[in-house]
Amino acid sequence: MQLSAEGITHRYGTTEVMADITFAIGEGEIVAVIGPSGCGKSTLLRFLGGLERPSEGAVMIEGAPPPGSLNPITYVFQDFALLPWRTVEGNVRLVLEDHAMSRAERAAIVADVLARTKLSDFAKAWPRQISGGMKQRVAIARALAVRPAVMLMDEPLSALDSQTRELLLADLVELHGRERFSACYVTHNLAEAVRLGHRIVVLSRRPGRIRKVVRIDMPLAERDGRAVELEPVQRRLWELMRDEAREADRELVHG
Repeated sequence: MQLSAEGITHRYGTTEVMADITFAIGEGEIVAVIGPSGCGKSTLLRFLGGLERPSEGAVMIEGAPPPGSLNPITYVFQDFALLPWRTVEGNVRLVLEDHAMSRAERAAIVADVLARTKLSDFAKAWPRQISGGMKQRVAIARALAVRPAVMLMDEPLSALDSQTRELLLADLVELHGRERFSACYVTHNLAEAVRLGHRIVVLSRRPGRIRKVVRIDMPLAERDGRAVELEPVQRRLWELMRDEAREADRELVHG
């Protein structure tokens, strides 16, 4: 299944926040979206997920979702969004409870995604008992439980410390290697973008437009924090964004 943004333009009153954004997320592809503060990255994600409608343009779905998909498009949020009165397995099971399946089928899916996200030993733990990194693993496991065609990931690692972020990046790469998933990954962190993105969409300051789409052909499994081949890509991205980011910060400060 392919998810496409076609000519997305949006206004809040007379303020144009994004203009003519067109790109597609192919099957098994991670598209990272970066850009200055206020350029509409999270708003774009809401359009892709159908939570809001743009002023102009459309979001298109082509092809069929994977076999057994319960929710073709699902979110992974920055703030984990776990229910504190449910255990780890209870939080994952939540997304399955409105679907017609037996208790045994639900249990099998939960056990599978907990194993894939290295959470099996913490199935009975409460959110207050686990670290921030593990909470985000639970959020990822919950998203995987519905077997989505596309995951929409809104700065999912930004609330974590650098060491935990690096571990979770490695986990996402490993997950993608075992069972390829598609994702739109919004981030302000250039290192995350070059670590995970098959393509990186660089947005301008408001109104957000696509300045450049940068493709990285290196396999995800070969990209770790020491991959010197990624350093020029990261510098190029910063060069594309630097002046725009400064102007965006001035606009935020001065209104």
